Order: sequence, then C-alpha cells, then structure tokens
Amino acid sequence: MTALPQGSAPGTTADESAEAEVAPEPAEGIAAGDPAVDGADAAGALGMATTDATEPESAGDSETPAARTQEPEPAAEDAEPDGETGTADATAEESESAAGSEAADTKAPEISEAAAELAAQRELRARIERRKAEKEAPIPAGTKLSGQAADLLAAVRAVESGEKPGAAFFDGPTPAPRRPAPAQPSAPVRPRAPEPAQAPATSAEALASVRAVLTRGGAPEALAAQVTGALGEQAAERLGADPWQLLAVPGVRPEQADGFARALLGAECRPDDERRAAALVGWILEQAAVQGHTALTADAVRKALAARSVPDPDEAVQQAIAEGVVLVFQDGLADEPEPSEDAEDAEEAAEPVEVLLGLDRYALAEESLADGLARLLNSPVRDDGSVWPEGGELVRAVAGSGLVAHTGGEAARAESAAVVTAAAAAGLRAAGAAHTADGQRRLAQLTGPLAAFTVAGLLSAEGPGRDADGALALDVLVLQDATQLDVETAAMLVESLPDGCRLVLSGDPGVLGAAGAGLVFHDLLAARVCPVVASRLPDPGPVGELVSGIGIGELNQVAAPGKEVVIVPVRDAGEAVHRCVQLLADSIPRAIGIPPEQTQVITVGHGGSAGTRALNTALKQRLNPGPGRFGGFDPADKVAYAEVPGRTVIGTVVGADAEGLRIDCAGTPVLVPRERVESTLRHGWALTAHQAVGMRWPAVVAVLPGDAAQGLNRAWVYTAFGRAEQHLSVVHGVDQALPRAVAEILPAPRTTRLTPLLHGLLKTAE
Repeated sequence: MTALPQGSAPGTTADESAEAEVAPEPAEGIAAGDPAVDGADAAGALGMATTDATEPESAGDSETPAARTQEPEPAAEDAEPDGETGTADATAEESESAAGSEAADTKAPEISEAAAELAAQRELRARIERRKAEKEAPIPAGTKLSGQAADLLAAVRAVESGEKPGAAFFDGPTPAPRRPAPAQPSAPVRPRAPEPAQAPATSAEALASVRAVLTRGGAPEALAAQVTGALGEQAAERLGADPWQLLAVPGVRPEQADGFARALLGAECRPDDERRAAALVGWILEQAAVQGHTALTADAVRKALAARSVPDPDEAVQQAIAEGVVLVFQDGLADEPEPSEDAEDAEEAAEPVEVLLGLDRYALAEESLADGLARLLNSPVRDDGSVWPEGGELVRAVAGSGLVAHTGGEAARAESAAVVTAAAAAGLRAAGAAHTADGQRRLAQLTGPLAAFTVAGLLSAEGPGRDADGALALDVLVLQDATQLDVETAAMLVESLPDGCRLVLSGDPGVLGAAGAGLVFHDLLAARVCPVVASRLPDPGPVGELVSGIGIGELNQVAAPGKEVVIVPVRDAGEAVHRCVQLLADSIPRAIGIPPEQTQVITVGHGGSAGTRALNTALKQRLNPGPGRFGGFDPADKVAYAEVPGRTVIGTVVGADAEGLRIDCAGTPVLVPRERVESTLRHGWALTAHQAVGMRWPAVVAVLPGDAAQGLNRAWVYTAFGRAEQHLSVVHGVDQALPRAVAEILPAPRTTRLTPLLHGLLKTAE
C-alpha cells in the first residue's frame, strides 16, 4: 500500500516485512523428538526448571500490550483481547475485510452466514439508535403503549373508524400471554430474520472527491472506498473540514492522521485542536473495545490522551462529552453509603464514584442485553403442560427458570445437551447452539443434527425459523461456549428470543474470553441474578486431569502411562520450531497413531521466531511443499479462514478459479473471493489459543518458546492445553514461567457495565 505521511501504511510497521521469516534450523545432533522415546516424563516435567532454556534477545510479538502496539497483525489473525497477540489494527482490518465481504456477497446467489450476521448486527444497531431517539423525543398520546394496552388502543381505533366490527376482536384463539409493559417509554422491537446484506451504494463522484482530498493530504488513494464506507457520501466534505476524521478508517493510527492533517491544514494544525481531541477520544475507546472493554474510566482516557500529546486531556474529555462523541456513566451511584453524622466517618464513606466513558454502540448493546435478560427472567416460562422427564440438577433448574447459567469443562457439555433432549421430550421446541462449527458437530453427536446450530447460523436462515413477531420459534435454547459471547452478539441473540423462552448459557469460565467487546458470561455469573449450576463431571484422562488442575491454579503432576502428555524441553525458538515439525510430521503419527491432519499446533503469538507465521512456513515446507501458486496457497494446504473477526474455521485448499480460492471446511465447500484471500486466509497448521477456542483435536502440540514467557497467563495455558482430546505434547522452553503463569497470572480484567445494569433491574439471587 502507498505510504501515508511519516512513511507507514495503515495498520503496519516495518516489522511486518519479516513476518514470513522462518526460525533457523538448530544444529545437527538434536534428538528426534519422539514422544515415545525422548519426551520428558509428564509427572513433574511441566514444573521442572529447564536449565538449558535461554531468554532470546527480543520477545518477538508475544502476547503483551507492548507487542500489540509495535506490530499490527494481518486481518485473518483474529482479534485477541486478553493478550492473545491480536492488535487493534488487525481487528480493524478484519472489520474492513468483513465489510468488503458484504459487497461480494451481494453478487452471489446465496448470502453467506457471516454476511447475514453482519446484516443482523446493522439492524440491531439501527434499532438501538431509533430507540435512543425515541426516548429523547416527546411521547405522542398512545404511541408508546405495548402489550394488551397497545392491542386495546388499536382495537378501539379500528372500531371507531369503522374498519372492523367490534365482534371481530372477540373471536379466534386466545392470544399468547405477554410480559408486563417495561418501565422504559418504548417496548423492544423484535428483529426479523436478516435480509441479504446490501453494500452501501457509493457514487463515482463521491469516490473521486475523496481521492482528491486524500491526494492533497498525502494519503493513498486506495483508502477512498474505506473512507467513504466509514464517513458516507459526504466523506470528502467531512474530511476536508476535519482531517482527523481519517481515524474512523480501520487501521489508520493517530500519527498518520496527524500527518494528513498537517498536509491539509498547514500552520492551522495544532495539538490542541478540538477536532483532534474528539477524534482521539473515539479512537481510544475503539481500541479499548478491541481489548474487550465496553467502556473505560475517565482517568484512563485522560492518560491515553496525554500520551498522544493532547495539552489539556480533561478539557478534551469534556469537549468529547459535550459533542456526543462518548457517553458518560456513573454506575456506582445507587450503591453509595448513607452519610454518617461523624465527619471522619463521612469522609471515609464518601468514596469517589468511578466515572466511565463509552461509545454508544457498546453502551446501548449492553443496556439492551440487560433488558433482554431481565425480560427472560421475569416472563412466565412457556410450557404446554407436559411433564419434563427426570434429569439432573441442570434439567430441574431449567424447568423452572427462564434464565440459567451452567459452568463446567468439556465433560459438562453432555449435561447442557441433555437439557435439549429433555425439553424436546416434554413437547417443547428446543435447540442448542455452539460458538464454532466444531462445537456444533460435537453438540449434534449428543442432541441430533436437527437441533444443533452455530450462533451465527441461529441468527441467520439456518436457524429454527421465526414467528410472526420475528422472534426465534423456540421454547428452550441451550448455548454452549457462552464465554465466547461478545456483548453485541449476545444482545442480538437475546432480543431474538420470544417471551417465555428458557435460555441456558453454558460455558467454561477458565478459557480465554470473547474476541469482541464485553465479558457477558462472567458478568452474568458475577451478578448472581439467576440460578447457577456448576457441573461436577471431571474431564477424563491425563489431559483432563492436567487441565482441571490448571483451572484452579495448580500445575499438577499427572501419570501418563500411554504418553498422553509429553514434555519436550527446548533451548531456544529455533529448536522449538524444529521439534514442533518433528512431532507433527513424524513422532506423533508413528508413536501415538494420530496423523498430522488431526494434530493442531498452538502457540502464543503470530510473530516472533516461533509464532504462527514461522511455524506455518516450516510446516508447509515439510508437510505440503509447493510454489503457492494460488495466492501463496497450494491444494491440500491446511488453512485458517476468518471471514468475520473473532471466528476462525479450519479448512483445506481444494483449488482455485476465476472467482477465488475454494476450500473444504469439514465437508462444507467455501469460496473465498479473490480480493479477500490475502486479508482473510492464513495457513492453519499453527494457530493461537484464541483462534482455537471452541475447537478440539485428537492431538495438540503447544509451543512455548522462551520469548513467549511474557505472553502466558492461566487462561491461555488452560485454553491451549484443553484443546487436546487424546494427546498433548508441550514444547517447553519457558522454564519456571509456565508454573508461575498458572499459579499467579490471570487475564487482564475488562471494564464492562453488564453486572451493575443487571443489579439495577433484578434482585441478586441468594
């Protein structure tokens, strides 16, 4: 891409030029790496100091905040907010790619699952905006009624106008029970089945005008389509009046926007420009959302502004609030203690209230989600009078509540799947959903294929159908992998459920959080407003025993008589790559009997000498060498496809034609358009742990080179090791950093508002 001012393209740095570099081969004489021969004993090997492990000169791009700001990742490498090496720029480019897919999908005869989901997201956001505007507008008489009141008003008006006779309203079946009218002025509107995504029309004149402005500012003309997509048909005028609006384009960084503004404004460009401050506040909150936050404290925003050379951060925040760039929240006001008569006690009691700033996109989605969860809890559960079959604690809880949380590991999936079976036996419309296609496959093995969906499929045409109000035709929904729900997806899902539907959110709190903004499952557990059922089923085998210990902060010794867990110590990243290739291509197939295509490599970061890029390059050379004649790919290459941010599917390249690259994803043919191959597709022999969430493989090789130590935490280790069903090999070069990460280092907390919102709507469960 043509360079922006200061010589850097949006979302890239000079480090990107080395992304395909392969770690050097270690010296001759390295052992074969056969887990049946030279793998260290699993009993105690994980906690043992590897005396020959050495620290590298640099950390590559292991999963730390510093690394994220230094090296933005390609778009196909998913946004990974809990330190999983995904960068703000990477996610922004992925969002741009997802938007590009909408335009491509309009040309295809059938809409893709991701495009349908994107359309549903746009519909939800538009509905939230309408609701916000309606709350601020005057209320005409009768227009804000809902439920029976709205029906009665419509009936009265129809009779008065002579449109219908009065008797017409007394015949016919009894209407379905409605929930009590909500406290807010307007009732929520149900989303209907998403229509095919339509790319916004962009006139040639608008594009030409934007190109002219970009050229005057020294920015690449190739950004014209992105700028127009972000700012609309009046993009040229808006950009000319406020050059910092360029920050609305995914991948553009503040220093690049500053250079663009200097070229357009000349001497009028100043660090204290109010337009710059407002744009920076919005950009800071967008980057926070990439890391999983739905809001930030005002102090955090001020510090970030000061780091960007804003002279008066406090004034900049006030200006952004006044202009409506951000919303202000003080969720702790209701919990303030009563004032004390004693002056000293009063001073101690008067703790400062934490002020949060957030973008309306996430704030309104979080409020909509809280309202929807409260609606499910308060609505009488739908039942046809039949008796639920005998079941465990979870089945009994679901039979009597509209919202239930269920926690547990891999074995606990059978418990939540049993709810679908029990509900169907009781004559109710029941379905289950999972985060990934692999999770859907495992769920279908327990419930039957007709009752298992992905979350995206449930929200699109693949779901169980919709009723006349646009709600899903369901009485019971069980959602596995609930930890992967971001706040926007969760809001769409809950808004799609009818009154009286039972919702079961089932997940493993130990795994890495959602790739998007929010921490929905953890916030619901913390709120304690609904029944919570904790599974007591242990995960089986040595791998299950090891992972269960990690979940409570213990790296236990496990007996592995069948080499289920093998430790392979390495000295440096180069040796880690060498041993990983040996394990995948030779040792595991020969000693364990699991072929390479059923083994997945998981590492800490995308970059560095033992990141996904280096490992994938080395593994391709060994497993499927070729010239990469299809945009860097060859038939039989294993690939990771990220059509939308936060959702990676694994496939195999089948071939290519004029339309694009054709891959096979677990039996499902997928066409990747030519223009999207580079941005959405990567080789997939090696993934990060966040990309691997929700999927499992017969064998896993977890690669932990020395430069990965600072990117480790308990959730990462728990997630990576827990992806293995039968065999786990750990290429171990982090010395004591591994047991320390398991025992002491938790994922970075996320700032969210769902818990206090639920407390404001519901009573805490005893």
